[in-house]
Amino acid sequence: MRHGNVNRKFGRKTGQRSALLKSLARSLVLRGKIQTTEAKAKEIRPLVEKMLTKAKSPTLANRRMLIVSLGAATTAQKLIKTAEGYTGRAGGYLRITKLGPRKGDAAKMAIIEFV
Repeated sequence: MRHGNVNRKFGRKTGQRSALLKSLARSLVLRGKIQTTEAKAKEIRPLVEKMLTKAKSPTLANRRMLIVSLGAATTAQKLIKTAEGYTGRAGGYLRITKLGPRKGDAAKMAIIEFV
């Protein structure tokens, strides 16, 4: 039974899936906006928003957690710089804009970006 298993699998095993999400989150932080499939965009939104909430109060413990979840200290530092612009905002840091289907396999595409 799949009770409580609400995350998307993407046809990958656990390690591959976590590496994919970590890579997408890192790309989003570094570029500010990425184009990906709609399902992947919906899956990384809560991850990055929770990271941004931690980055708003950059204690040493929060910095270390960001470095682990993003994989690089420079990326974590960039997220902390980005978080300075969201001090008065209580949430909803990312926007998902749906696009048309991809030409090759007709997958639903979306752009995810910081508001």
